[in-house]
Amino acid sequence: MAKPSTVPLVWTLPEFSRHEGWSYTVPAMHCGHCEAAISAELNAVDGVEAVDVDLESKRVVVSGSELSDEALRAAIQEAGYEVTA
Repeated sequence: MAKPSTVPLVWTLPEFSRHEGWSYTVPAMHCGHCEAAISAELNAVDGVEAVDVDLESKRVVVSGSELSDEALRAAIQEAGYEVTA
């Protein structure tokens, strides 16, 4: 019986080298409306893939690819909030 030929498996993964994350402190955030307003503005920015808002710590974490700190800060300000860090 002949041995079956083996073919190496090649795994191709999506390009993640440009994946980034940014974290901001937004002191005035305190409710679901704040969270919704900030999330909506940030999700409209090119390259944003996820927005995580923690009302207790007043932190917003944005992840995506080829993100611009300037654009993200402008989106938070457009929602009506000041970014301190």
